[in-house]
Amino acid sequence: MNTVILVTDSIDIKKKLQENLVLLRETDKILAVNYENAQDVLYDIRPEIVIVHENENRDKTFKLIKYIKSKKIFDLSSIILYANKFDRDFVLEAYDEGIEDYITDGDDPTGMLIRTINCIKKSGLINKIKNLKNYLGCYGIVDNKTGFYSPKFAREIFEMELLNGNFNNGCYMIIAPDEEGKKEFTEEKIVAAIEETIRIDDTVAKISSFRYGILLKTGVDGAINVLNKIKALLSYKCTIKAGITMIDSKKFQEIEKKAVCSLNNALLTNRDYSIYSGDDMENDDWLSIPDKGEKNYKFFKKAFDQKLEKVIAPVFYRLQKSYEEKLSGVRIEQFTDEQQSIFRLIKGKNESRLTIVSPGFSKVIVYIVHSGLDSPENREISLPLNVVTPQKISELVEGFINEFMCVYTGN
Repeated sequence: MNTVILVTDSIDIKKKLQENLVLLRETDKILAVNYENAQDVLYDIRPEIVIVHENENRDKTFKLIKYIKSKKIFDLSSIILYANKFDRDFVLEAYDEGIEDYITDGDDPTGMLIRTINCIKKSGLINKIKNLKNYLGCYGIVDNKTGFYSPKFAREIFEMELLNGNFNNGCYMIIAPDEEGKKEFTEEKIVAAIEETIRIDDTVAKISSFRYGILLKTGVDGAINVLNKIKALLSYKCTIKAGITMIDSKKFQEIEKKAVCSLNNALLTNRDYSIYSGDDMENDDWLSIPDKGEKNYKFFKKAFDQKLEKVIAPVFYRLQKSYEEKLSGVRIEQFTDEQQSIFRLIKGKNESRLTIVSPGFSKVIVYIVHSGLDSPENREISLPLNVVTPQKISELVEGFINEFMCVYTGN
């Protein structure tokens, strides 16, 4: 049984609608209620369809629509606006507030019936999807908090979508808050923004605590539009970045690698988004091959220069900005030239320095030197060039910072 509730203060509209919807199933109920009692009746009955008749005071019309859309208990309810006459601005504003469809007083009865039946079908479909999500949630395939696919099954689901060709010529986008955005980040905010922006045939998964992956049936421009809409729904302080790549392979592992690379690039360069291109990712495989002599020096020098510019310097800068407010009374300095990168912490007479240099071949040397009373042990770390990634450098520098904090700040 489906319940249709008409909210109106007009007896004539009530009579007309009941006559026009006479061809609904016998088990379907059509009820009418005035504006004064509408919220209480709706809350008690929770109907499949709410037909909101235009009130003389349009603010009351919008207030009721907003009430219905704001309550979780009405997630399965569809709203149809019953306008006295067609007013483009009024109808568009009602769509902005969340109506599913509209009818006007002069519409043919058949049109009214068809639109109502379509909304009943939509409510039934939404209910079916909700039940399926509940089943999938029981097995951990869907994350119960977000309603998106869970991190455990995300890759498997995305791989299946690509193999089935459901996103040919589409995009894959990973979004995540930057360091500042994490301070304002809440799962509820980001989930609500994504849900309001994506379409029903897009596929979303929670990848980790802060990252969400979205398969989109659109090109790059469409993905950017989706990102901008998500950003507009978030607090201006909850800043997010995105890595975007076209879907040009059936292997999700390749697509994911490109998107992650682009996201890291966006985070490190402080851009809203980065779109993958072949130049974004170096093929570092050759760097793992042991050096055979001086003839390869220029190649390793070029690789080291690229690491300084694209990896080490951006990470140093980002961590300096991130920790300057956290480390009270500590001065943070960092700089990079053609030969080395230095990250330095100073508190009073105590100083610690992390220096990254290249001995000229397929590796870098990381020197960690502390000076001051009860200083931690100095050490030297050798890293192959091919493992000098933003993640690895961040891990080293943050470990270095934690050492300094434990010894010199008592934290």
